[in-house]
Amino acid sequence: MAIDQETEMTDAEIDDFLSRRETGVLSLARTDEPYAIPISYGYDDDEREFYMRLVSTPDSEKRQFLESSPQARLVVYDEAGSTYRSVIATGGLESIEPAALTPGEIAQYGEAKRPLFEIWAKGKKSLDIELYRLEPTTLNGRRTDVDREA
Repeated sequence: MAIDQETEMTDAEIDDFLSRRETGVLSLARTDEPYAIPISYGYDDDEREFYMRLVSTPDSEKRQFLESSPQARLVVYDEAGSTYRSVIATGGLESIEPAALTPGEIAQYGEAKRPLFEIWAKGKKSLDIELYRLEPTTLNGRRTDVDREA
C-alpha cells in the first residue's frame, strides 16, 4: 500500500467533515503526563467551536486532568474505501456553567450524544456531568488517498 495523494483540507471541507461526525479522541496533557479518551461532540461550524459533555467521578483521573486546566487536542478521523481523513483541533478547554448557556450553545450540546451511563460501574448519582467548549487555536485537516495495489 502506498500513498497516492495527500492534501490539506480547506476550511469548508473541515467544517463539513466535523459537522457530519460526532465522535473523536480527546487528549489532555499536563506537565509530562498524557490522558486520552473517546468522546462525542457537537460542532458549531459558524464559530468553529466544539461542545462536549464530559462525565467523571470526583476522584477519577479524568477529573484530575480537567481540574488542572490542561491543553487539549481533539482528533476526529474516518476511513472510507481508500481515503483517510482526519482533523486535529488544539486549544484549551473551557468549563461552561449551564445557566450561562445561550440558546445556540444549548443546541450544540444537544448535538453531543449523551454518554451511556450503563457503562459506568458506579451509579448515576456519583457521576459529575460537566459541559465544556473547545475553541481551537489551531484546526487542521488532511485527506490521504492510498493505492492499495502498490
